Amino acid sequence: MKKRIIIAFMALCTAFASVPAMAADTNGTAQETRKENRNGKEEYSDVSVLTGEPITPELASQRPIAVMYPIDKAAQPQYGLSNVDIFYEMPEEGNMSRQMGILQDWQNLERIGNIRSIRSYFVYEALEWDPIIIHYGGPIDYTIDILTRKDVDNLNGVGGPLGGDYGCYYRIPAGSRSEHTAYTDAAHIKSAMEKAGFSAEHRKKYYNKKHFLFAAKANKLTQYADSMPAEVVDMSGCFPVTKSALKYNEKDGKYYKTLYGKAQCDAATGEQMTFDNILIQRASWEPRAEGSSYLRVFVESDGKDGFYITKGRMIHVTWAKGEGNDYKPTVFYDDKGKEIRLNKGKTMIFVVKDTDSFSVDGLTYEPDDHHTLTPEYVTEKEARLAEEFDEDEVTEDYSEEE
Repeated sequence: MKKRIIIAFMALCTAFASVPAMAADTNGTAQETRKENRNGKEEYSDVSVLTGEPITPELASQRPIAVMYPIDKAAQPQYGLSNVDIFYEMPEEGNMSRQMGILQDWQNLERIGNIRSIRSYFVYEALEWDPIIIHYGGPIDYTIDILTRKDVDNLNGVGGPLGGDYGCYYRIPAGSRSEHTAYTDAAHIKSAMEKAGFSAEHRKKYYNKKHFLFAAKANKLTQYADSMPAEVVDMSGCFPVTKSALKYNEKDGKYYKTLYGKAQCDAATGEQMTFDNILIQRASWEPRAEGSSYLRVFVESDGKDGFYITKGRMIHVTWAKGEGNDYKPTVFYDDKGKEIRLNKGKTMIFVVKDTDSFSVDGLTYEPDDHHTLTPEYVTEKEARLAEEFDEDEVTEDYSEEE
């Protein structure tokens, strides 16, 4: 019986990869926090810093969790993904990547994980949201300085010098010591926070209420003459093992996430991950030490360029993060230097090496190159001509060709 259930679930996720998944009836698993007025109607009198969507004041004041999700094929699917508001994917050693979810509404989740180790640059990204960091260890030499700071609240599943677990985690199956078997849930996290003395509400000293700018109405990027179509986002050039990608669904205006060529689904709901915004953030990087496979990815202050993708279109952007305060938000600007406005909803953030390439709608974007976007769009033919001739010799205008 158990074998049949597993096979059925795998078939369900495979189907989701080719056809946009319908939102499952979660019966409260992917929770909405609400309160009712005297007429029985929901009242949302605050706005989420993560999504720009209406939420209750109680939820707005609650600290989110930053969960380290492994991306290994054997670790899929995972619990809690339906509640992820901001999803990061960043490189790690061995051409692999790792993912971190920022969850605002987590207090009723019955299972979260599985959970894996963290890298220092994930911590720096997480701090922008003043979260409780949920992780299962990490390379001590390269994370101890940041994780042992008094302002950083983390629950470390392996205990030791990187911080205690305070009873936060358990194994499935019980007693297992193998990877991909560590989990937690809302009750365990709340209990561990109390034992550790962590604040359940945002800390005024560190919390930044202003992060993304959100558009009042749908931002289709039509105000940018050089915006380009962007329906298929293929990140396999940056993440060759996982082949992380997204595909746009015009019917609901969302991008559907795939991993290893299959839909990336929440194990609890069967629901495929979808996003309203995609940010591709190029970053400088270097090996931690000569001969080391561990990386340092400069997300703290070293601004470079990137792309913003939403509603089937894309623009080139730059990003910057103010120095001297790890809790300051990363800010994204258009090519005129104006801060961009995201659409309300969930956001996928790819932080990629500035030496890697990726493709959008079949057009490859090489390192430090954004193809000088034009209203008529850059064609593969134009790109080939640029390689064959010196720039001064290319006199014909191919910008009108399809």
